Amino acid sequence: MAIKKSKRSLRQQAEEVLRRAEEKGVSTNFFFLTTFQRYQVQMSVMEDLEKAIKEHGPTVTKEYVKGRKNIVVNPAIIEYNKTATAANGTVTTLIKVVESFAKEDREQSGDEFLEFLGMKNA
Repeated sequence: MAIKKSKRSLRQQAEEVLRRAEEKGVSTNFFFLTTFQRYQVQMSVMEDLEKAIKEHGPTVTKEYVKGRKNIVVNPAIIEYNKTATAANGTVTTLIKVVESFAKEDREQSGDEFLEFLGMKNA
């Protein structure tokens, strides 16, 4: 079963993520920005590796020093899997940053509201 690719480019999708991050108030957070930038690099690397896999196939011929040839798994597949695992971890970190920022914002908003009502000491 083939995976349907989005019609939007990665750049367009990244812009959408940034727009939503801005709505949540995290778009200027250092941890969000650096983690998001890292994720974009990982996605770009994965695109390049996908192209290499499509171009060379799942196996490649490795030639040894004495000229002997052997068929091996395309190294791009191994690197793709490593990068995908790292990207999944980066997404998890991004989600945690957004959630913690949103939680902190809710707590501050709640405190300000309680202060406004006179139910909490400033």
